[in-house]
Amino acid sequence: MKAHVLENSFGIENISLREREVADLDSHEIRIAMKAVSLNFRDYLMVTGNYNPKLKLPMVPLSDGAGEVVAVGKSVTRFKVGDRVMPTFSQNWIAKRPVSDDLRKSTLGGPLDGTACEIMQVPEWAAVEIPEGLSYAEAATLPCAALTAWSSLVTMNQAKPGEYVVVLGTGGVSIFALQFAKMLGCKVIATSSSDDKLKKAEELGADYVINYKEKPDWAKEVRKITKMQGADHIIEVGGAGTLEQSIRAVRMDGVINLIGILAGSSKELNLLPILMQNVRMQGILVGGREAFEDMCRAVTANGLKPAIDKTFGFAELQDSIRYLKSGSHFGKVVVEVG
Repeated sequence: MKAHVLENSFGIENISLREREVADLDSHEIRIAMKAVSLNFRDYLMVTGNYNPKLKLPMVPLSDGAGEVVAVGKSVTRFKVGDRVMPTFSQNWIAKRPVSDDLRKSTLGGPLDGTACEIMQVPEWAAVEIPEGLSYAEAATLPCAALTAWSSLVTMNQAKPGEYVVVLGTGGVSIFALQFAKMLGCKVIATSSSDDKLKKAEELGADYVINYKEKPDWAKEVRKITKMQGADHIIEVGGAGTLEQSIRAVRMDGVINLIGILAGSSKELNLLPILMQNVRMQGILVGGREAFEDMCRAVTANGLKPAIDKTFGFAELQDSIRYLKSGSHFGKVVVEVG
């Protein structure tokens, strides 16, 4: 089988398409013929060595994907040949909330080999059935970005109808958060530097939009929209570069879900408003299999369709990562494997 491999050194240009042997199946493993994979900003950071400079190479990159079960070990009971499945991001994380630091050691696309391959083998407990009505390409967007958004609004915080949710930017996590928030009956405030992307966000249901290039003090706009109360939930994907605005935009006893570092990882911050406003800062590390299964049931029940910006061919993985890095996308970037 063919697999994209980051060989001996970091860098997008060092990913190469290689032939690899398919290992024998263990008794509790399933073999998946991958049909599609999708990209996350973590994948870019991992490939370039900015996520974990000590990561052992070689490694197959990417964390998200979907495919068809083509063989099962003799003890497998969860799946059968022909089932449509998605490997879970953290292979050993089952419960809804993390219970061990070791869970970070079982994540796909670093340190474990990831999804950018034609054949994957995972333990039967480390996969979930694809929601009804989704294509392989659509399903490939769910394991990381969608589950991260779901964990922010449901598993960890239980957003309620009528609450205000601010989504920063229009990448995968933010767009899924927009869709889930509307599913839950929340009011969504979307931010972007692109009017075209903001128009797309409105088409997906965003109630209010803010162009932060035109209004860099976007926290003030959030306050105006919420009648000076502030938002209940902030989907914070920017990191240190946007956190000060998020702190100013959140209401008393509201929650800031810390997810990404698109705008930097370190900066001096005034922490007093967090104390005075009783603000909760919630780190979000994707989620476990049980939460993933809950989310998939909600996706099916509500007919949710992931927003896919652009699809690349399997041989174009380097180009797809460069496109993701450019920030031009709205929603998810997908690579077809078949």
